[in-house]
Amino acid sequence: MTEFIDAGASPRSCASKLFVCITCRLIGETTEDQERPGARLMTTLSQLLEGGGQEIEIVPIECLSNCTRGCTVAVSGPGKWTYVIGALDPEQHADDVVRFARLHHAHDEGLPVWRERPVHIRKNTIARVPPLAT
Repeated sequence: MTEFIDAGASPRSCASKLFVCITCRLIGETTEDQERPGARLMTTLSQLLEGGGQEIEIVPIECLSNCTRGCTVAVSGPGKWTYVIGALDPEQHADDVVRFARLHHAHDEGLPVWRERPVHIRKNTIARVPPLAT
């Protein structure tokens, strides 16, 4: 799936990127009866971001290697810190993810004020990764 993360091919290279694991399951879920929760989260986030400006680019990813705490997303941007967030439920936390992605984008270094982040995001941030040197 490297074609999804080719930043050079993106017309919005200054946009923050919201990577969504589309193969994620909810914690403890084992059935394959329906669409995976990660794919449902992707659909919901796409709908929430539709027509909302160009500041957030949503990118489907097949695995973010956080299977024990899925659903998982990552938020990053050029020269900014990257956040990996887990334990997301597509029906409950999509608005929180969008809110956090917008806060991340608005901050020059990608470091939104901790108290301004949605509570679920604060409690379920898996990692914070420093920006790559350019």
